[in-house]
Amino acid sequence: MTRPAGRRRTTKETSVAVAIDLDGPEGNVHAATGLPFFDHMLDQLGRHGGFDLTVEAQGDLHVD
Repeated sequence: MTRPAGRRRTTKETSVAVAIDLDGPEGNVHAATGLPFFDHMLDQLGRHGGFDLTVEAQGDLHVD
């Protein structure tokens, strides 16, 4: 039995999609946020936490 979940949120500025499987067998992670350090931290979270994680984000990265 697996425990997957996913959510997608889209606004005028951003689009974020997240999928997680808490029982993912290998800790596979795909993170594409446009922020390398954040991608790295998400990778470590899934890999060492032992769950599969996919995060895809696009949008306004410029901070006023």
